Amino acid sequence: MTTTRRRLPQEESRRVALQEARKLLIETGPQAVTLKAVAARVNRTHANLLHHFGSAAGLQQALAEHLAETVCDTISEAMFAARAGIGSPREVVDLAFDAFDREGGGALASWMLVTGNESALDPIVATIQQLVDELHPQELEPGAQRIMHEATLALVVMALGDALMGERLASSLGVKRQTTRERAEQMFTAALMRAGDLPTEATNQAENIPA
Repeated sequence: MTTTRRRLPQEESRRVALQEARKLLIETGPQAVTLKAVAARVNRTHANLLHHFGSAAGLQQALAEHLAETVCDTISEAMFAARAGIGSPREVVDLAFDAFDREGGGALASWMLVTGNESALDPIVATIQQLVDELHPQELEPGAQRIMHEATLALVVMALGDALMGERLASSLGVKRQTTRERAEQMFTAALMRAGDLPTEATNQAENIPA
């Protein structure tokens, strides 16, 4: 008996392929995200996936964009909450760390660096940068912009490093895994305060964060 493949609209077919690619990334690791493997999971041919993504590198680039998009809604909710004074910088920090850890961004990043496809990281970094920029409804002075850009750099590097080796290093040093997030929260909160873009209640809470 021959299995009939149901034809999907091009965008829908691409979206389904990226969803399965993301599952492969989380379940098995970035090395498993190949056109052949994804094609098998979505019951499509290798040629069909090649048409959508052009190459394995194209698939990886699209996957990075997909990862950024899947966390965008959650990040936006935290952003608006922070601006309204009902959220916190820690929520922003957790979302950045989760994007690299739980969502597979760190594993994908390391694989991209090994294979020389560094540009695939751009969408993930851009999403976090967009978050930081949109946290500020008013125009920031150049000095405040620099503060936030430096904070973004530090946050992304901390989140990426934690995803790649945080658990093993924390265990080796005998400290809690959450320590890196706590330090990132302190850094990011301090940056928001210096930039003058933290609501009063959040500022009061920030002053009580232990050093």
